Amino acid sequence: MKTYLTIWFNSEGSNPTVVAEKLRSMGFKPVKGHYDHVYDWGRTIDLEEIFQIANAVHETLKGLNVIYKLETQ
Repeated sequence: MKTYLTIWFNSEGSNPTVVAEKLRSMGFKPVKGHYDHVYDWGRTIDLEEIFQIANAVHETLKGLNVIYKLETQ
């Protein structure tokens, strides 16, 4: 399974490079296309793990003044 992340930046928020580096440190990889970043689990995951990564993303992006969307498939 993979978790995809889309980021909406605010001109008053953090620099996109700063945001990308924080996400990389979590294991997300930047990608081109419909999504901005992807986390490849390499296996099937359960709902609890989805909540765990969502909470981690939330804490990581807190204070950066960005909006994000997560999608796990």
